[in-house]
Amino acid sequence: MEKQIALITGASSGIGYATALTLGKMGYDLIVVARRMDRLESLVQVLKTDPASSNTRVHAAVLDVRSLKAVKAFYEALPEDWKHIDVLVNNAGLAKGLSKFFDGDTDHWDQMIDTNVKGLLYVSRTVVPGMIAQGRGHVINIGSIAGKEVYDNGNVYCGTKFAVDAITKSMRLELAVHGLKVTGIHPGAVETEFSVVRFDGDVDRAKNVYKGYDNLVAQDVADAIEFVLSRKPHVNINDLVIMPQAQAVAGVIIRKES
Repeated sequence: MEKQIALITGASSGIGYATALTLGKMGYDLIVVARRMDRLESLVQVLKTDPASSNTRVHAAVLDVRSLKAVKAFYEALPEDWKHIDVLVNNAGLAKGLSKFFDGDTDHWDQMIDTNVKGLLYVSRTVVPGMIAQGRGHVINIGSIAGKEVYDNGNVYCGTKFAVDAITKSMRLELAVHGLKVTGIHPGAVETEFSVVRFDGDVDRAKNVYKGYDNLVAQDVADAIEFVLSRKPHVNINDLVIMPQAQAVAGVIIRKES
């Protein structure tokens, strides 16, 4: 059987990076995209030197999902044998700032809406018609517990992730008739570059987010993606929420006393 191809956005770090390593070991050929080519090149080297994924073909490309023009140009430039994408992992996303909405930075709002919502839509709109044409495919959208529950100062970020949840449900409704699977995966607190980006590079403040409890790591989410993709053809995991045991709800974390 011909190897399947998976496209992962935001693959240069965190959940996307871990997912690429995991899917490489599962036997997928990979298209990995992000804004940082140096990180992607490092990922390719890791995949090639690991015996478990050394036979994996990898196509790496710089892509800013916020630009529809760039997304279309990226897809059109793919060699024909790379366009038959079987799995799309819409992972690219970010949070910027943590403030009341009435104090919010509108530039932060634009970055979150453009990446988390419009970027997901642009990539899906470009890739999914090919899946429909081939009669198979699986779209996995990485949401957040922030798309299930709001928390203080999360306002616009939560709004974007609620949108991802709604879009995912709509995709499932509209694509089931075409034989495609759609899954939403919604992690809680995962220690990646997420908080560093949210706090504009303030590493110390970001570290405080994960102090006093056992947070999720990127591989926990990649393991969930592996589970979702390894189900039998007639089984679709619609919705999966993954939380650290210590995170009771979105805005409540039970921390150990120091």
